[in-house]
Amino acid sequence: MMHSLFERNQRNQNRSYHYTPIARAVGLSMLLAAACANAEDAGGGAETDAALEVVDTVVVSGSRSKAAKSRVKDVPGNISVITSDELERGRKSTLGDVLAYQPGVFAESVGGNDAIKISIRGSGIISGVGVFREGIKFLFDGMPISGPGGTSYEFLNAQGTAYTEVLRGGNAFSYGALAIGGAVNFVTHTGYTAPGTRVRFEAGSWGLQKTTISHGGVSGDWDYYFNLDNYESDGYRERWSRSESKGLVANVGYRFSPKLSARALLRYREEYHQDPGYLTLTQLYQDPRQPAAANINASSGTRPGSYWGGFKISYIFDDDATLEVGLNTYKYPHINSRETRTGQPGYWRWIDNSQSIRYSRTDQWAGHESRTEVSYNGTEENVGQARAVQGSDNSIVVSKRTFKKSHDRSLAVGNDFAITPDLWLTSGLAFTSLRRTTEYSYHATNANPPSADYQSYNWVPRLGLRYSVTPDVQVFGNITRQIDPPLNWRYSIVNRTNTLLDLKEQKANTFEIGVRGQVGIASGSLVLFRTNVKRDLLTVVDEEETALQGGVIQTRTFNSESPTRRQGVELALDLRLWSGDDGSQVVWRNSYTWNDFRFVRDPRLGNNRLPGLPSQVYDGKVQYDHPSGFYGNLNVRARTHVPIDYTNSAHAPGYAVWGATFGYEAPDRSWNAYLDFKNLADRKYVATSSTIYDAAGNRDRQNYAPGDGFGMFAGVEYRF
Repeated sequence: MMHSLFERNQRNQNRSYHYTPIARAVGLSMLLAAACANAEDAGGGAETDAALEVVDTVVVSGSRSKAAKSRVKDVPGNISVITSDELERGRKSTLGDVLAYQPGVFAESVGGNDAIKISIRGSGIISGVGVFREGIKFLFDGMPISGPGGTSYEFLNAQGTAYTEVLRGGNAFSYGALAIGGAVNFVTHTGYTAPGTRVRFEAGSWGLQKTTISHGGVSGDWDYYFNLDNYESDGYRERWSRSESKGLVANVGYRFSPKLSARALLRYREEYHQDPGYLTLTQLYQDPRQPAAANINASSGTRPGSYWGGFKISYIFDDDATLEVGLNTYKYPHINSRETRTGQPGYWRWIDNSQSIRYSRTDQWAGHESRTEVSYNGTEENVGQARAVQGSDNSIVVSKRTFKKSHDRSLAVGNDFAITPDLWLTSGLAFTSLRRTTEYSYHATNANPPSADYQSYNWVPRLGLRYSVTPDVQVFGNITRQIDPPLNWRYSIVNRTNTLLDLKEQKANTFEIGVRGQVGIASGSLVLFRTNVKRDLLTVVDEEETALQGGVIQTRTFNSESPTRRQGVELALDLRLWSGDDGSQVVWRNSYTWNDFRFVRDPRLGNNRLPGLPSQVYDGKVQYDHPSGFYGNLNVRARTHVPIDYTNSAHAPGYAVWGATFGYEAPDRSWNAYLDFKNLADRKYVATSSTIYDAAGNRDRQNYAPGDGFGMFAGVEYRF
């Protein structure tokens, strides 16, 4: 009895600790909201039923793209669209800035560079910072940048984009059903969406400077757009966290006729960033700005010159059916840890070629509207090479391997059928083909290194319903099968056994229900999902490989023998707390995610939580907008604690950090400026953590990446 009472008290203490950051953040946000609501009551002159723009989880300001709005309402699942206008109201240095306030999306930057940790609904949970992204398919204008080797991160900054689509889970069905997390599609500005010249300059703490120049225009049937940017920062961590990058975004389009148009697109980027590594909790709380000793002059990422080029042609048939064909190529060389003299720098070279075809049409079947889409998405790895070296001058070759002929292919047919004008049935079926090859041509410690050639074929069905309760409120649900293959470079040699890791694709079934729309002063969405996963791809720290790399943390991947379950709640809620006769307003914006990712009856781990992601995430802000163009907000980011091991014996602590933003946008939109404050209390906290199998209850391990301290950033943009 005494033992049980002690365990119950300990659990209660832990539960209180887990929820404290979220509870405090939401509580203080509610106090601010209540104060604003009281101000509205006292004013008495505000029109409480004034028109409120319906967001439908679409993050926009100003006029909204009709296509983006239609995309949300036509999908029986949780998707959102983020426009560039919203992002201009504050710092937008990384993908973490772009994807803020997106429930179900975890995007955390730990160095101010593009190498962030990102996950949607637990996808890519195995990935840390500074490596290729997986579990999410990234695209430019519907054409992929993700391939069999994953997604290199240098282009993941939304540079030159008009808006960004976030399609969670199986709702990315038409883009290829090969990612459990779904897809992120960056839609590029054109001469039509961004005419004229724009000059933007941002500067702030830790030497951050970013300059962007863009110009677009239309001349007859031609239109064009280009965007140049240069970014540099010393980073929050001292001595070894510098980032530098520069790039070009350009496209040119031509309309041959009202029915036929074409566009050529180009992106180029160079990037270098230093990786300061992980700290122990003691080190982090003593001095979070210090780098890990083993990482100094040893761990970095270099992208000497990556380019992505695409060509897209669209044709509208006489019956209004449309055909889009896209071809693109992506070359992305990179160097890992080029400075190290104790580890093994890696020189990698990749070239992917992709094809995308999409045919859509609308018909009438017995008086019922039917919308059909047939799509093909394929990516072949034309070149994939990796070379590891060592020695004082990096002249000793340790290994050479290739990944040529790996591919991802998906052929899908989808249909939306109007049972009634308000009730729609969504159905779809995809056939997927994947191949992963790894061939060692040389390995210093293995005379006969192994090779792998894994192929798999799968059927992927999808079924959904959406019903418009009122013109402004919609309920929806879907069941979708998902396939998520391992990255080809994860088939690495296990030195102890001279064998390659035996990895297979994950298979998952996702169930999703939700509601979205507007009722009175409230607008947003509430979604519940559950994903049952077989052969979940997970990772742990590889102690042997870490030693070979001079102490720089290395990981190894494996398929879980037991099934896992990922379920959660995604809430996006905007509340208009106050509105004035002059058009001013106060809006309380909320983004809340509850995650429950765990094993299911594992023989050793039971129903333990999967490590790496917090169970609760809250982002909120109370914002005031004045019709003259002035605006300001107080914002908060809060996370509960995170297990760092599969036994759940140790956790990274949760946190809540506050910020504030003030700015002005001229009514004619000719210029805007902002002042953005991050981490007002200069709190020391853990942003992300690496994963080990069993911490044996020792929380003070070298597994923690500190978040940035207090920072101040300013920006100004002029439009001509």
